[in-house]
Amino acid sequence: MAVDEISGLELESREFISEKLDRTLISENGNREQKSKWHRKKLSPENGREHPRALIPELCRQFYRLGWVTGTGGGISIRLNEEIFVAPSGVQKERLQSNELFVIDIDGQIKQSPPSELNLKRSECTPLFLLAYRHRNAGAVIHSHSINAVLASLIDPSAKEFRVSHQEMIKGIKKGSSDENHRYFDTLIVPIIENTAFERDLTEQLEKAISSYPQTNAVLVRRHGVYVWGKTWQQAKTMAECYDYLFDYAVQLRKLHIQPCPSSPE
Repeated sequence: MAVDEISGLELESREFISEKLDRTLISENGNREQKSKWHRKKLSPENGREHPRALIPELCRQFYRLGWVTGTGGGISIRLNEEIFVAPSGVQKERLQSNELFVIDIDGQIKQSPPSELNLKRSECTPLFLLAYRHRNAGAVIHSHSINAVLASLIDPSAKEFRVSHQEMIKGIKKGSSDENHRYFDTLIVPIIENTAFERDLTEQLEKAISSYPQTNAVLVRRHGVYVWGKTWQQAKTMAECYDYLFDYAVQLRKLHIQPCPSSPE
């Protein structure tokens, strides 16, 4: 019997495939031959590579290395059918484990909680995540505390929008909930809302921004960070990376006294 290991996204326990060889089969011409009969241990959906319990801890480690979720800040949520998986509040995101996630429904009701002995509470971002699920039918929402997002919100401290144009990475951003991407010459607009003392108090502002800017997939929170969502976790991650690049790009341009949104092609 041979055992092949299936690599997962740093799951707490690994699944295996067992192979049972039947060496007694006889071919039609009388020659003995070997034929493998595979008996696979069925992988539980919760142990799959694409399940939120595997994805969220892995993505949090990636985002930590990018500086998006340091100091226990920031967060991520992924939707699977009718279940919404949310990272807890106040934990070291780079050390997050699969059993530490909360599972809620679209109304915010908790369906599954981490073990009580862990004494965890659900993310303060939860009401804000739910806005993207309800109003944009999102499949995932990322909340980043990236310094690039914070600085971009301060390029003009009185501005209500972040604008950038004539940049290749704009093409990685979807136009709202459609399948159409922005183009190089398009002006990408991200609304900016003002920070509050508590995360939950951002709910009204964020809901208004989502409603007022149907083509945006992100909202900047001044001196705080950014919320980004997409139809899938892959789309949300891709756009979050593109937005972060564009925020940094705009900040660097302003240092050179160059406008990030030129009026005509250069």
